[in-house]
Amino acid sequence: RHRMVMVGAEVLGGQFRRLLDGERERVGVLLPNVNGTVVSLLGLWRIGKIPAVLNYSSGVPLMLTCSELAGLREVITSRVFLAKAKLDVKSMEAAGIEFIYLEDIRKQISGLAKLGVFLKHRLALGRARFNIPADRTAVILFTSGSEGEPKGVELSHRNILANLRQLFSTVDVMDTDSLFNCLPMFHSFSMTVCVLLPMTQGLSVVAVKSLHPPKNIIGELLRHQATVLPAIPQLYRALANSQLPPNLPLRVCCSGAAPLPLEVLKAFNENVGIPLLEGYGLSETSPVACFNPLHGEKKPGSVGLPIKGVEFQIWNDAGEVLPTGEQGEICIKGHNVMMGYWNNPEATEAAFTTIDGKRFLRTGDIGHFDRDGYFYMTDRVKRMINASGYKVWPAEVEALMHHHPDIAEACVIGAPDPRRGETVKAYVVLRTGAGEIGEDAIISWCHDHMAAYKCPRQIVFVDNLPKTGSGKVQWRDLADAERPQNSYHARGNRPPLQRHPHRHQQGRPVRPRIPEAQPQQQDAGHGRYRRAGRRALRAVRVRRHPDVSG
Repeated sequence: RHRMVMVGAEVLGGQFRRLLDGERERVGVLLPNVNGTVVSLLGLWRIGKIPAVLNYSSGVPLMLTCSELAGLREVITSRVFLAKAKLDVKSMEAAGIEFIYLEDIRKQISGLAKLGVFLKHRLALGRARFNIPADRTAVILFTSGSEGEPKGVELSHRNILANLRQLFSTVDVMDTDSLFNCLPMFHSFSMTVCVLLPMTQGLSVVAVKSLHPPKNIIGELLRHQATVLPAIPQLYRALANSQLPPNLPLRVCCSGAAPLPLEVLKAFNENVGIPLLEGYGLSETSPVACFNPLHGEKKPGSVGLPIKGVEFQIWNDAGEVLPTGEQGEICIKGHNVMMGYWNNPEATEAAFTTIDGKRFLRTGDIGHFDRDGYFYMTDRVKRMINASGYKVWPAEVEALMHHHPDIAEACVIGAPDPRRGETVKAYVVLRTGAGEIGEDAIISWCHDHMAAYKCPRQIVFVDNLPKTGSGKVQWRDLADAERPQNSYHARGNRPPLQRHPHRHQQGRPVRPRIPEAQPQQQDAGHGRYRRAGRRALRAVRVRRHPDVSG
């Protein structure tokens, strides 16, 4: 079965070589969680292309911005997927995007071609040559900037392999494990932890297209006997509050992409009883940087210990390293840290700083270490909302809301939410003479003008917003008022905000197979790196004949 996935990748890579612009390195990938996504990524790597993975939930305008940023003209996708996702294909084509449909490629691949590649792999005992320099760009993943403008996180093959080695030494992977992937593959957590980690270890991957509804997730877990579940806190909250069968095959669960609330961890431990380990990382760190140990002390509220090969420091505003217990900005160094932001030298320079000859990534997150070396994340320097693992930048939402004819001013913050972790909340000042308009009308308008995960779930109408003497909105004051007991930046008591009175409505362990990526030395430097590629596709469970369209 696994050899057939490698056959699919090589056959598809041959088709890509024929169809794609040979001069253009970067190719967009716009696909859901299907076999075709994995095979497409490996097929592109097979021919030396750089996949730029688009977030289909972000909406067409933002996808076009990302495509322009990466210089994309060709995007690999599926007709079936585009129809189900209800994406505006015409507007993307009008912007110069050429879609390459997996369904069309499948029709052009003859059975004789598949047989020839299969026999080649059969006779070669499954070996494949991936002659790719370790320092070459492997993938571009898009993340929003502090002002809502997207940035392309550029990860090298060395970055990803480093994180895989680090994860293997952290997670107690067994040779009988099967990983359950219910996260979208455009997310770095899904790509590295849920797909590439098991693939490089010869394990099975069970991919499902959506987290919803949770009862379907339980059924798939039982049907495929998955043993490891990486997911987001939202799913663990749902599982903790569900009636679960007694024969769940899971032996360990991993939480990432967003903070895991203590009440969810407690409820999960009491009602489910399967170890739930929280970690921390960013797309810029490939992504995992910190993780709680499976064997050893697990501290509630902590995201664990830095993984092997990763160095953490806590800095103050002056760039001085702070001692144990003091809070400051989290800075990270390691071979898993990104190359930089694609075609954005200014943002790359701002994201890194060098002290004592060491180059550290400034995360924009606030945290501290305890005396045992466990790390706690407490706040953010960057103005960002993490809603169910999706990053929402308030400045972008505010800019869109200001297009509403009745809104004079808007300030968007993150408010605690028992299900999503954080939710989007907007304080709104209406224009003079605005008619009767309520919370539901504003929310409905937002759904028509922005991606659903960015839309405010709560609207508060106020007569004015708190501002500095120079007229700058003090968004931090509003954010601190939502969680004064937890905010690192809380500044004491403030006068209550004057709300508008009439506007509100109620409403056995595996031996590691990941080689050290050595510095490039002529052609002989890639041997170990190629051997990782040989095994890369022994890992995916194929539940039917290889189908590149998913």
